[in-house]
Amino acid sequence: MERVKKNFGFGFMRLPMKDGEVDIPETNRMVDAFLDAGFNYFDTAHGYLQGKSELALRECLTSRYPRDRYIVTDKLTANFFKSEADIRPLFESQLKACGVDYFDFYLMHAQGEGNYSHFKECHAYETAFALKAEGKIRHVGISFHDRAEVLEKILTEYPEVEVVQIQFNYVDYDDPAVQSRKCYEVCQKFDKPVIVMEPVKGGNLVNLPEDAKAVLEELHGGSPASYALRFAAGFPGMMMVLSGMSNMEQMEDNISFMRDFKPLNETELNAVKKVQEIFRSKHLIPCTACRYCTDGCPKHISIPDLFATMNTKQIYNDWNADYYYNVVHTAPGRKASDCIKCGKCEKVCPQHLPIRDLLVDVANEFEKKSDESEE
Repeated sequence: MERVKKNFGFGFMRLPMKDGEVDIPETNRMVDAFLDAGFNYFDTAHGYLQGKSELALRECLTSRYPRDRYIVTDKLTANFFKSEADIRPLFESQLKACGVDYFDFYLMHAQGEGNYSHFKECHAYETAFALKAEGKIRHVGISFHDRAEVLEKILTEYPEVEVVQIQFNYVDYDDPAVQSRKCYEVCQKFDKPVIVMEPVKGGNLVNLPEDAKAVLEELHGGSPASYALRFAAGFPGMMMVLSGMSNMEQMEDNISFMRDFKPLNETELNAVKKVQEIFRSKHLIPCTACRYCTDGCPKHISIPDLFATMNTKQIYNDWNADYYYNVVHTAPGRKASDCIKCGKCEKVCPQHLPIRDLLVDVANEFEKKSDESEE
């Protein structure tokens, strides 16, 4: 871990896109700016951007820079292996896709009660430790989405795990579903360095409700993103805070306050506390738009976009939300009411959201008028 520079990482999950493909020239510029600013940690996974993330990493980073300039983290994801025999070929294909001979970090992906047994049955952890012994992995870790007691169980059963990636941001800090604080406390108890994902909660802490935005603007300081990332990075034991940036503007903003990092001061922490309270009062759907739910949806419902539209309506009472619901994010057969309640989405949701029930709420909100007019 000694080669990791600074505490800010580039997540290859929300890259700039053009006509459904990764915008390579723009991503190149972002990679160059990131490395020039003295950072070197890159995070990818086999399923990110529908399989395009690892390939973009090779094209924009590993084929353009010597191996000692960067740290690469990849992950083993449950839906890409059915048995122990599948793991090594998948791993080799990931090395090839990324254009490297070894991974600095390799994480058991999205661990939680639902898939941990699959990893155990397939000896996934043992395979990763063996690959480490062979020099193909430098550090084995986990990324985790579940309750603190499940994390405690995994770290007890596999003490060789070296790092833990958790969702951590100021809105989820005391959230009973995500349990950011409790999971962080388990990492501290087991003395595991922490990698932070979702520090801006999928953009929710950047595109703030007006009343929350006003609180942060009174500080006359940085952007909404700056307070979110600095909040997460300010805790002891935080090795790395990841940001999935999708344009050069976001990259430049993040570099501006993470290059010479300073934790939040007392005034800033109090402002963040006020924003937390405002968020709680809105009763928003806590979706981070990771899009894991959309891959297996038999009706191809764009679940995160529908939830974002619902939240926009709750926050701003925005009539535009109806337009986005009816024209932009739904197609015939892909409305919230078209959900067949198969539950595939809920099995893979890292936030453990009751998606089927929430889609009923969305349908009630946006489809009532059109239903009446059709009768």
